Amino acid sequence: MSITPGLTGMWQVSGRSDIRDFEEIVKLDLEYIDNWSLGLNIKILIMTVFTVLGRKGSK
Repeated sequence: MSITPGLTGMWQVSGRSDIRDFEEIVKLDLEYIDNWSLGLNIKILIMTVFTVLGRKGSK
């Protein structure tokens, strides 16, 4: 709850529906919080575009 949710995140670009374990989702979110930077945000946005266009992790 320390960071406002955004449009995308690490778990969305790391497998989305392929990740079934809630603990793995939380781990990715905590990793984002611990390593937050403008560069990481830009990386996630770029990865989001490729993930959506490549239809990776969607069912």
